[in-house]
Amino acid sequence: MAAGAPVLPDVLRGRVAWVFGDDFDVDLIVGVENIKYYDPDKLRAVCMRSFDPEFVDRVRPGDVVVGGRNFGYGHPHYPPLVALRNAGISAVVAESFSPGFWRGETYNGMPLVTVPGIVAAVRRFDAVEVDWRKATVRLADGTVLAGSPPSDRVVKVLEAGGSLNLLLREHGRPAPAER
Repeated sequence: MAAGAPVLPDVLRGRVAWVFGDDFDVDLIVGVENIKYYDPDKLRAVCMRSFDPEFVDRVRPGDVVVGGRNFGYGHPHYPPLVALRNAGISAVVAESFSPGFWRGETYNGMPLVTVPGIVAAVRRFDAVEVDWRKATVRLADGTVLAGSPPSDRVVKVLEAGGSLNLLLREHGRPAPAER
């Protein structure tokens, strides 16, 4: 990958892999008993098992997760999103995010898009296009839901694939993927 090249496209095309309600604790994605693991294969194996044992077989690269208000409530552990990334999830779209979760996952390079009304507008496996820069979601029927676009700094973090890559790049050092 060339230095400065975007890690993710501006528009993410996929389906709604799952819809969570308000105040969802992300630890439940892998189960509390697995939040100490960081092995992506182990986490993929337990990803969403308590919700849908076939989740990882059904999800496709580019799919998104949708959540209600205060998505990521609880402790901001990273393994649940490691599991979702490894399963192919490209973004999380929610009514709002828990601040600790938002900060941690944004700076790990996961697009988190705040879009009011998203939970009522979609169902599982609906096709969606998420423009993370504009904070918009286009539904299959052409309806566009809009949220608040990210700040310039957040755009730079996401373009770099996370804050570590951005900081290395800003200091003239190659990111791990560029070495």
